Amino acid sequence: MRISKYIAVAGVVAVVVGLSACSSTPAGTSSSSEAPIGGDVITPLTVEANDLQGETVDLVVGQVLNINTGDLATDSYTGEVADTSVASFVKGTSGGSAETNPGVEALAVGETEVTLTNADGGIQPLTFTVVVAK
Repeated sequence: MRISKYIAVAGVVAVVVGLSACSSTPAGTSSSSEAPIGGDVITPLTVEANDLQGETVDLVVGQVLNINTGDLATDSYTGEVADTSVASFVKGTSGGSAETNPGVEALAVGETEVTLTNADGGIQPLTFTVVVAK
C-alpha cells in the first residue's frame, strides 16, 4: 500500500512538472514582443457605389476602397484617377469561380479625384475624392 502512494505522488509530480514546462503562447504564434508574420494588415474600406457621389473617402497608404456595385455587374465599372501617383483604379472581375468588386488602391500620401463610369449605360458617372494619409 505504501508503494502505491509513492507511485501516485510521483505521477502527480510528473504531471505538475510537465505542465509547468508548457508555454502560455500556443505553438505557431508569436509573443507580443515579436512582429506579426506578414506585417500589419490594413483592412479594406467597403462603400456602396451609390453612396460615393460627391463624397470624400479617407484611406491610408496600402488600403483599398472596396466598391460594392449592388445589382450591377462588378466588371461593368471603369475608373479614371486624376493623380495616379496617389491612387489607382482596380477593375472588378466577374465569371469563373470568383467575383471581385472594383476598387481604388491608395498608393501615396495625397488627394485625387476619381470618376467611375458604368458600361451598362443610363448610369451617371460617380465622382468622388480620395484622400490618402500615411
